[in-house]
Amino acid sequence: MKKPNKLMLCLSIMALAGSVLAGCSGNNGGGNNAPADNAGNNKAANAPANNAPAEEPATPDANTPVDGGELVVSSFSDIVSINPIYVGDTASGDIDYLVNARLLDLDRAGNVVAEEWSLAAELPQVSEDGLTYTIKLKPEAKWGDGQPLTADDIVYTFDTIRNPEAASPAISNFDKIESITKVDAQTVTIKLKQVYSPFLYSLTTSIVPAHVLKDVPVKELAKHPYGSDPAKTVTSGPWNWTEWKNGQYLTMEANPNYWGPKPHIQKITYKIYADQNTEVQALIKGDVDMTSAIPLPLLDTVKANENINVILAPGPQYEYLGFNFKDDNFPGKVSPFKGMKTRQAIATALNRQGMVDNILKGTGTPLNAPFLPGSWSDPGDKATAYAYDVEKAKALLAEDGWVAGKDGILEKDGQRFSFELQYNAGNSRREQVAAVIQQNLADVGIEVKPKGIDFAAWIDQNVTPGKYEAILLSWSLSNPDPASNESIFSSKYFPPTGQNTGWYKNEKIDQLWIDGTLTADQNKRKEIYGEVGKEISTDLPYVFLYQYGLPEAQNKKIKYAEEDKPESTLGYGYFFHVNKWWVAP
Repeated sequence: MKKPNKLMLCLSIMALAGSVLAGCSGNNGGGNNAPADNAGNNKAANAPANNAPAEEPATPDANTPVDGGELVVSSFSDIVSINPIYVGDTASGDIDYLVNARLLDLDRAGNVVAEEWSLAAELPQVSEDGLTYTIKLKPEAKWGDGQPLTADDIVYTFDTIRNPEAASPAISNFDKIESITKVDAQTVTIKLKQVYSPFLYSLTTSIVPAHVLKDVPVKELAKHPYGSDPAKTVTSGPWNWTEWKNGQYLTMEANPNYWGPKPHIQKITYKIYADQNTEVQALIKGDVDMTSAIPLPLLDTVKANENINVILAPGPQYEYLGFNFKDDNFPGKVSPFKGMKTRQAIATALNRQGMVDNILKGTGTPLNAPFLPGSWSDPGDKATAYAYDVEKAKALLAEDGWVAGKDGILEKDGQRFSFELQYNAGNSRREQVAAVIQQNLADVGIEVKPKGIDFAAWIDQNVTPGKYEAILLSWSLSNPDPASNESIFSSKYFPPTGQNTGWYKNEKIDQLWIDGTLTADQNKRKEIYGEVGKEISTDLPYVFLYQYGLPEAQNKKIKYAEEDKPESTLGYGYFFHVNKWWVAP
């Protein structure tokens, strides 16, 4: 669920939209005045005696950027906090992406780069033993309040994230650090405890201001208004966060103190709708110019609109049915998911291909392990694929000790096999998938009770602390390195210090995650992650459902050069190079 960054495993409940509302500045060559000659005289005022018509104002080139205007971006999920230390959901990541500069960035191919808008002046210098990284900042970088952004901010941010008391979801990217040393105002040296091959990707993260937060006790940081109150949130990116009406909208204005290349768009409004269908209605009406989550039943309707471009390409997202293994989360104080054959039976009972064909309309493919298909770490055939087979599922459940009760629901040791399946309300895809899961598992004697919950409250109260029975959710594999999965599946990272919210533990997999980061040899790493794929698809902390693409739509008033167009394969790729976009007058 990104969202990239650090581990930008962000929760994948993405829905965006935009609308041009305001005018542009006068650099477009047009206007009401007639063109002037070289002497500065008004040619219309000095027209020849034969009354020849004055020259027409020049027509702006549609491919030439213009400054000004407003972009309205929609979502059906509100933010939780945009404090980069705690961002763990897509909506919060969206705003963080717009208002904060990152230390390093990703290019279209997923490579780590130092862009002109990155805080780092260049890629880090890495010692021969791979343990020491030296980072140099751009001297012109500064915060929205005018204060310089310095090495002190880097040291504070990384030291806080790696402190378990901070309970940051990004801890797995920074807990391999042994020390962070400020060399001078623009230089930091980071020494690692061990070789950690994905560390460069950890540096594609936003930074927080030490001068604002350094005196806040670490245990109180998560509840500090920084990240939830615009007036107390100082940022470093192209836009400043100016307003938040909970459940309604957020606004961002161009940052007058921005140190990087100035954005063309003056104002961005992030508007929150009740659900995806309402978003699409706004899109078709012209109130919204961009969305990355068109419900598939409405896709043809959107495509038929001559003012809208539709982008449909495979994305880095995968959906999953997640089990909770902590007994305290169940009324009977026993998780029904403890048996491996039980989990395999559930995977076998689910018609994943049917979900792809009938709900995704072919815009996805079944997935068997948490690695991006086609990437170097893809385990391929090493991962177990579960074909839809009701009778085999029933047999596996029987082997694991489940027997039918009087009402037909399976029982074991006096416990009925019944569980609540949570998902975010307003997500039409998940509503349909939850209904299929409910029916498929009813066919083998398991009672599923789907429950849609408001996204922000759900993440804060249920998902992050790991207080649920089962969830339907997705992750965005925005970090190209597979080691980013460690925080999700390693028992080192139970809540509140990590993203293993299902309380899953497999000591073999725990060790494999470590092994995969201790060598820079990609062939050796590929072998290790192949073994992870084999083990995790057998043991099944999740049922991995499918990889999918989110249909994105944009009003044709949104403009950008070819090299700055959205990139569907990256987390937050729908905002790729947004600082260089413009809106047509």
